[in-house]
Amino acid sequence: MTQEFDFLPNLPKSDLDDRTFAELVNECLLRIPRYCPEWTNYNASDPGVTLIELFAWLTDQMLMRFNQVPRRNYVAFLELLGIRLQPPAPAQTEVTFYLSASLPEAYTIPAGSEVATQRTETDDAIIFSTDRPLVIGKPRILNLLSAPRSEEHPEFLRDLLLDVWTEDREEGWAGQEIALFSDPPMPNNCFYVVFDGEQQINGNVIALKLKGESATTTGINPNNPPRYWEAWNGNAWQSVLLKESDDRTRGFSFSEIANEGANPLQGVEVIFHLPLTWDVAQFSTYRGRWLRCSYVELTANQSGYNRSPHIIGMNARAIGGTVKATQCHALSNEVLGESNGKSGQVFQLLHSPVLPRKADEYLLVTPPIGLPQIWTEVADFSESTAQDLHYIIDSTSGKAQFGPFVQTPNYQSQQTLQRLRIQGEPMQRVIPDATKAIAMNTKTSGTQYGAVPPIGSIIQIVKYRTGGGFRGNVQRGSLRIAKNAIPYVASLTNHISASNGVDAESLDDVTIRVPKMLRTRDRAITQTDFEYLTLIAGDGAVARVMCAPTRRKEDAGTVKLLVVPRVRTESIDQGQGIAPDQFMLTPQLSDRVLDYLDERKMLGIQIRLDQPDYVGVCVQTEIALEATYSNPQVQQDIIRQLKVMLYRFLNPVTGGVKGEGWEFGRPVYPSDIVKLLQNFQGVRFLGTVQLFELRYENGEWIRRLAPQPMIDPGSLGLICSWRSPRLRSSHVINIVS
Repeated sequence: MTQEFDFLPNLPKSDLDDRTFAELVNECLLRIPRYCPEWTNYNASDPGVTLIELFAWLTDQMLMRFNQVPRRNYVAFLELLGIRLQPPAPAQTEVTFYLSASLPEAYTIPAGSEVATQRTETDDAIIFSTDRPLVIGKPRILNLLSAPRSEEHPEFLRDLLLDVWTEDREEGWAGQEIALFSDPPMPNNCFYVVFDGEQQINGNVIALKLKGESATTTGINPNNPPRYWEAWNGNAWQSVLLKESDDRTRGFSFSEIANEGANPLQGVEVIFHLPLTWDVAQFSTYRGRWLRCSYVELTANQSGYNRSPHIIGMNARAIGGTVKATQCHALSNEVLGESNGKSGQVFQLLHSPVLPRKADEYLLVTPPIGLPQIWTEVADFSESTAQDLHYIIDSTSGKAQFGPFVQTPNYQSQQTLQRLRIQGEPMQRVIPDATKAIAMNTKTSGTQYGAVPPIGSIIQIVKYRTGGGFRGNVQRGSLRIAKNAIPYVASLTNHISASNGVDAESLDDVTIRVPKMLRTRDRAITQTDFEYLTLIAGDGAVARVMCAPTRRKEDAGTVKLLVVPRVRTESIDQGQGIAPDQFMLTPQLSDRVLDYLDERKMLGIQIRLDQPDYVGVCVQTEIALEATYSNPQVQQDIIRQLKVMLYRFLNPVTGGVKGEGWEFGRPVYPSDIVKLLQNFQGVRFLGTVQLFELRYENGEWIRRLAPQPMIDPGSLGLICSWRSPRLRSSHVINIVS
């Protein structure tokens, strides 16, 4: 089927055959006297004229298709340019393994350990593999330090353990009562727990046991304690308390263990999920891995410490660890076939698509005589000689190909002369001056690009990984199954949703990408170039990007890119918004884009990636329905459909008038909501439309009445509609009679 590419430039075209239907009919009628002179009735009612019109119509349809450039030819043009479909990109997440019990020695979970989602009757399990080994070590506390205030780089530190506590390698530290904060406690007071830097505990899940006073109170609300745990990851202080229930001390009040009738002197644990890069750092004269607890400023529903909490002992143990994982499944030692000794051989891998190859993923060619040979993968054969052991792999189709033989113009004539010799034909009779022709064909008749495996060689791929696609962006808590047995591991899960998974590129996407590629020439100079190359660098994980203008003189020479990641939108169809944390720019995606742009930017240009200033929207209105929609169940269904429309309209990825994402910096007016909802079938009229702005402040989403219009016209914010945990719903629609 022929397809018109309406988005391509419309250049002047000349038809290969420009005859029309009427001209074809007239031409046939003019030929009647010559070929059939006895036919004299040319009226339209004559059956013969009807047949002429029928064949003219069929010919006209054939010429119409003949004059169009078919889709197949366009694909051939793309192949001449060396364009390939981009393979699917795998999703990435972090997987946490929990041990069945603490181990006496450090334990390593090897790289490539596979975990998966639960398999159902309709969906196959989605497999993830760990990217590196996970070492679950033996944490050891070196110091307990206090400071009058929290600082980025602490300097004024006081050692609380000196001459007060003693260390037992098995039981930890213990001794006299010590106060963790000043007395009376002041906001910004903090204390530090410094761990031994020699122990490999990056990304470990550590249980810190604190032994407190018995039957004492600190005056705080145990359900909302004013303290904050964080760890130094080498660049900043990172939160390490996954959820409040992980702190069984309840802000050092020990209320939970007291309610259970136990003694706080026995100790209660606080569970920390430490950074994957928990680097060793030195502050003042102390060196190690730093964990900090700060007495934060009070907010609503919080009460402060009326006295400093006291403890008499502490120790730490590792109960698990977290490691990065990629959606993929590894296969090893797959035999592709046997070489026939010819050029351009193609072998099909059993599974596709194939993820980008690592150092230990390559083809092994075993000739009939000799040792196995490791061949090298290249992007193309343009620089390969006949002696180079090169091959290419199409990541999308999973086909491995060896070097081709490219014929020269003399090659065909040489083959003709060779056939004439075999047939015994006199060459002088068939080809005049055959001797001269033979002399000309003694020269090289073709070029071999890349070596050819000897005939009978066994082609084997040592290892490759398959996977990728948008379906790999699983929600948090989806990974729970270990594909292979991992000793001492009791359970596993992913505490963050997987991201950056993208489906393979389609041909329609290529037809849009190629004109931009030819315009940029793989170099970032203009704003449009930076935006386009950022989309390419994301391998589909970037939904939208904008090159923001610089307003300050000190920003000269800096390119600021606002990046909107591609997120899952299935929840919209269920009447739910998208979680705000899904729009966060992950470090993995940021590093991938920066590495790609650094090779293509001009010298001296600095690139800064950032995320837009998202503005949450809450819509409140009343609608009146037609009398035929008085059924309560029907009304609830209409409310759900209206919410789906709002979630889809007020969205950075699928929103806006064109459905391509809300425009950067565009205000939202009540009239936009009225125009959207009033066209819905069954809606008679709308009441007053109120817009509320959602802002993230002090760890929670606050709703306030928005100005009209909602968004500062000078900002580069993006409208984002989501369900807030505290507001329950970001769209309030009431049915009125």
